[in-house]
Amino acid sequence: MNKAVVVLRSSYSCSNSITKIAVIPSLFVSTRYQPHLHRNKLFPSLRKKLVSRSMADYGGKAVTTGSDVSSGNMIFEPILEDGVFRFDCSVNDRHAAYPSISFVNSRSRDTPITSDKVPSYTPTFQCLLDQQVVKLELPIGTSFYGTGEVSGQLERTGKRVFTWNTDAWGYGPGTTSLYQSHPWVLAILPNGEALGILADTTRRCEIDLRKESTIQFIAPSSYPVITFGPFASPTAVLISLSKAIGTVFMPPKWSLGYQQCRWSYLSDQRVLEVTRTFREKRIPCDVIWMDIDYMDGFRCFTFDKEHFPDPKSLVKDLHCNGFKAIWMLDPGIKLEEGYLVCDSGSKNDVWVQKADGAPFVGDVWPGPCVFPDYTQSKVREWWANLVKEFISNGVDGIWNDMNEPAIFKVVTKTMPESNVHRGDEELGGCQNHSFYHNVYGLLMAKSTYEGMKLANEKKRPFVLTRAGFVGSQRYAATWTGDNLSTWEHLHMSISMVLQMGLSGQPLSGPDIGGFAGNASPRLFGRWMGIGSLFPFCRGHSEKSTSDHEPWSFGEECEEVCRLALKRRYRLIPLIYTLFYFAHTRGTPVATPTFFADPKDPTLRKLENSFLLGPVLVYASTLRDQGLDKLDCTLPKGIWLSFDFDDVHPDLPALFLKGGSIIPLGLPIQHVGEANPSDDLTLLVALDEHGKAEGFLFEDDGDGYEFTKGKYLLTHYVAELQSSVVTVSVNKTEGSWERPKRHLHIQLLLGGGAKLDTRGMDGEALQVILPSEEEVSKLVFTSEKQYKKRLENTIQIPDVEEVSGPKGAELSTTPIELKNSEWVLKVVPWIGGRIISMMHIPSGTQWLHSRIEINGYEEYSSIEYRSAGCSEEYSVIDVELEHAGEEESVVLEGDIGGGLVLQRQIYFPKNAANVFQIDSSIIARSVGAGSGGFSRLVCLRVHPTFGLLHPTESFISFTSVDGSIHEVFPEGGEQFFEGNLIPNGEWRLIDKCLGLALVNRFNVAEVFKCLVHWDFGTVNLELWSENRPVSKESPLRISHQYEVVGIP
Repeated sequence: MNKAVVVLRSSYSCSNSITKIAVIPSLFVSTRYQPHLHRNKLFPSLRKKLVSRSMADYGGKAVTTGSDVSSGNMIFEPILEDGVFRFDCSVNDRHAAYPSISFVNSRSRDTPITSDKVPSYTPTFQCLLDQQVVKLELPIGTSFYGTGEVSGQLERTGKRVFTWNTDAWGYGPGTTSLYQSHPWVLAILPNGEALGILADTTRRCEIDLRKESTIQFIAPSSYPVITFGPFASPTAVLISLSKAIGTVFMPPKWSLGYQQCRWSYLSDQRVLEVTRTFREKRIPCDVIWMDIDYMDGFRCFTFDKEHFPDPKSLVKDLHCNGFKAIWMLDPGIKLEEGYLVCDSGSKNDVWVQKADGAPFVGDVWPGPCVFPDYTQSKVREWWANLVKEFISNGVDGIWNDMNEPAIFKVVTKTMPESNVHRGDEELGGCQNHSFYHNVYGLLMAKSTYEGMKLANEKKRPFVLTRAGFVGSQRYAATWTGDNLSTWEHLHMSISMVLQMGLSGQPLSGPDIGGFAGNASPRLFGRWMGIGSLFPFCRGHSEKSTSDHEPWSFGEECEEVCRLALKRRYRLIPLIYTLFYFAHTRGTPVATPTFFADPKDPTLRKLENSFLLGPVLVYASTLRDQGLDKLDCTLPKGIWLSFDFDDVHPDLPALFLKGGSIIPLGLPIQHVGEANPSDDLTLLVALDEHGKAEGFLFEDDGDGYEFTKGKYLLTHYVAELQSSVVTVSVNKTEGSWERPKRHLHIQLLLGGGAKLDTRGMDGEALQVILPSEEEVSKLVFTSEKQYKKRLENTIQIPDVEEVSGPKGAELSTTPIELKNSEWVLKVVPWIGGRIISMMHIPSGTQWLHSRIEINGYEEYSSIEYRSAGCSEEYSVIDVELEHAGEEESVVLEGDIGGGLVLQRQIYFPKNAANVFQIDSSIIARSVGAGSGGFSRLVCLRVHPTFGLLHPTESFISFTSVDGSIHEVFPEGGEQFFEGNLIPNGEWRLIDKCLGLALVNRFNVAEVFKCLVHWDFGTVNLELWSENRPVSKESPLRISHQYEVVGIP
């Protein structure tokens, strides 16, 4: 009799609920779980049902291939404005589409306009098994950007993203789902024109850009796609997008200052100590943040009575010292009778429900929690009123965290997709969680924003949200989540901030210095130099790490941070003006360098520079390359360098575009110090025609009086005529009177050289240019002085700490092994572990790792984390970058008792698609008194793999006895021994990626296999037998990894 397929699962899909099955005759096992044996017999009724759907009204363009696929060109209608088109698979699909949550007004997406224009590019569609595939082919040479909050490279060709909001602590460049979802791509055509495409669906959506110049969306049927353009520039596309999804909220001016955070400042006294130190050390700062430990037992809307007994008094003290206070609120409400918020929510029936109608309960920080269903207007109103009352404690801003929503103790890290949201009809009505998952954070942020407005209509709310969707910018700023204190994450932070801006969210920034791990002084200083020029500027770090305040890394780093933040505060008049235009017109704030010349393909992949309005910021993100070694690629045209007499190797280079005027303020300590009558500086760079222009927006810095005309928008112009540059006011807007203040004009000449003049703002001021010879001398002298200042700076010491727990002070760099398919990073100094397994063709990072834990580890006994995983290993041999030779490294760690654990990691010759690990426990000096045999040892291979898509991942293998196994996340921890161990191969399959990580091994060396599922991770362990070893009888396990595609 044939062996059975063994399926270990409990609730993998909504339609099946199967518990663990013993090995039984295959007669009793459904072919549902034998797809490789009966593939042609799967789902015949489902396929027939899908094909029988009405496929009318395709304008003659639909075709049916076989019996299960419909495809064709999408039909279109113009919406919003000329150049914007909505595409659907059919008229029926158009009428059946769910309301748009991303659009400010869903009706504007559904209402056609009269237009003579037709689309330049028409998407095609294919519908199969409830999945709608949309493909848009563009000219060869097109570059892709956007896709929302994504890690990795700036230009997205070759990448694939899955929109599914995910708690992604410690993400890497290959992570495909982060905290926010933006099913949006910005395409730059070869001629410099730009086109945007939005898949208007809240469901999980695959954005596939792996094929050159081709955009593909895959999501459950049906959904419309919206194209914007082609327009003349990427800025024009973003302006058009903003008319659909809305512009960023107008931030209060104080929120553009520096903000200091930590998980957590554990008492009000510690908060006051930190803020006093900022003022004593003259380091500018505007905001201090309170993480979850201010609460009473993590109960939202409460305060710890011992450590934060009087929040009103605390905030009063902070305000007196020029600080605002922002406090965290999570969605998880502790399930506890007598807790006012929980009791109120239950009374008002506000919780997300399970499929059976009972409130869903999931573990988060307080323990068991219930979760508000923000898809209902009554729930958003309930939450807003809680926020309104909370604000009365002196709260200046609110931080919404964990709102993907994140859930502990489940492999998916979120709530079940079968949960029920009783949503408003205008959002989509009653739907399961898979429909509303990606907008849960947006709706929470919206409710929080509205609560803050209820509390005080004369102040602008400031909300920061971790999770978001297209349109979140209307209510909240965002940050790039739980990043790492590494140079790689510093580099990625630039592209991540820019991608958010290219996706409609201009107010974002990273945790400066990195959230997880210990930054080195140089890394922190360099990151502050760059981060001080991001739209949102906040330092943040997690528990158990060393202090990450600017003064925590030595005097040299402290001075660099001081200089960097002084730069930011001098530029706040510019940044605030940029946000006014972003709010009122939809223009971006920070953009990639190629925005200066979209036609130039050489600029499209620059990742260490960006534009802040007309200011080009050029930074080094490499540890050993400071400003003095930086080679800047400038766009065509005039770009004049400048600084604030603050040149330093760890600060970025600054250039002003010719034809620009930017306003500069005083180097204040916080925004509240500034007065309208303060001296104003205009920095001027003339273009090739001898002209320049720029704007300055001024208002109260808070509130909404600016919407009633109470502001001043000044358009300054400069013009060169007969060796005289005249700077004057061209025109103004708003009812504000011009403050009586001194105006300082600085005219850039090149090489940092300037000419100055002073007068009163509003007057026409003139700068007389000297002869060309005199100008050349000034430029030469300035460049010479610049080099001298750069040489004489006191540099931050080059001391690299391991990014690990507090106290780690090992100075080293990972060994990198690389071939055409794989990039591996090995850290000999802690367990010889592999911390990175990056598969290049798929762009997938398979390991879940920090330097000091997880990744690929090996132990020397059956005990978890026994000797071998944390010792320092010696590098016995290393062969790197030898043409035609395999790269390899051999490591050896002393595990005590005369034993060593030896490991060779290498790429076999003529097999670029795999890498091999040969490991052994060897007896080196076992005493004669023991007969030459060691203690009992077991070689235990322990890799921790990250699950990018937990609900779509499982382990598959055929055991030695021929039985077929599929092991799903619900299985927890399972051992396989004897004839049930894999027959030399098992696979970690990710159905979303369409990939499998294959682990092959020598069955004769493996005694036992273990699968252990955890929160977003899985371990696939190989165990040798447990026995003593001698010099003649070591323990060995040889195995290899390969990535293969799956059907």
